[in-house]
Amino acid sequence: MSNQDLNVTAKLINGGVAGLVGVTCVFPIDLAKTRLQNQHGNDIYKGMVDCLIKTARAEGFLGMYRGAAVNLTLVTPEKAIKLAANDFFRQLLMEDGGQQNLKMEMLAGCGAGMCQVVVTCPMEMLKIQLQDAGRLAVHHQDPASALSSSTSYTTGPAPTHKRPSATLIAWELLRTQGLAGLYKGLGATLLRDIPFSIIYFPLFANLNNLGLNELTGKASFAHSFTSGCVAGSVAAIAVTPLDVLKTRIQTLKKGLGEEVYSGIIDCARKVWIQEGPSAFMKGAGCRALVIAPLFGIAQGVYFIGIGERILKFFE
Repeated sequence: MSNQDLNVTAKLINGGVAGLVGVTCVFPIDLAKTRLQNQHGNDIYKGMVDCLIKTARAEGFLGMYRGAAVNLTLVTPEKAIKLAANDFFRQLLMEDGGQQNLKMEMLAGCGAGMCQVVVTCPMEMLKIQLQDAGRLAVHHQDPASALSSSTSYTTGPAPTHKRPSATLIAWELLRTQGLAGLYKGLGATLLRDIPFSIIYFPLFANLNNLGLNELTGKASFAHSFTSGCVAGSVAAIAVTPLDVLKTRIQTLKKGLGEEVYSGIIDCARKVWIQEGPSAFMKGAGCRALVIAPLFGIAQGVYFIGIGERILKFFE
């Protein structure tokens, strides 16, 4: 295996390990974010803590990890693609690896965001259905809308609230809508992930460079972790309105009286008119708390070089 192949393999391992560790740590907060963003009108949850407490009481500790299996399965390729693609585009676009070029860094981030949605969109599609199932059970889903929906993924009547599985949802979507069913909300996902990457990667690179060690050419774990947390928080909060639209569009089952959206513009218009501008920032705090450690861990693992160490061990 050539050095270039080893380098790519190490990057993929780093991205995968970082994704697995990060998701395991922050998944309950991500579940709270999804449920808060999907609330229309009468709020069941008053905030993140209230959501987690009510979820734990109603569904048990494992209820806070609904949808985690999907994330843990797909986050490895997703994070690996995201980090490796950004690194690839940076090397391709930057003539001098040591010279900062903000425009090229943003373009590299854009490329990374476009590449990752191949995995991100279906992963989020399945995850959101599983995460929101508990909220719908409390909300008392409208049986008429469930039975008439072509995207229904339960076999019984809606009021029974049978616990869905990712396999069942994926099969129903493929059977009724084909591959397009799993990629519902692709436009909204791109609209969120490309700006996120354009903000995150250049910001992280510049923050991380402030702590580079002249001898090793790398920043310390603590500095890389902190840089990832800060850059992740800023990027996450900046694109929260787009994340709200994506979550609403990708949610297949609706509670009683909740709106159905035909697309991004329709969703934005209805949210603005019915819930006001503040609705676009629902779950912003949760999202920052999810993304900050997730990308802090990711960049820390990436810069420690766990992938390189694993490959060296097996040499």
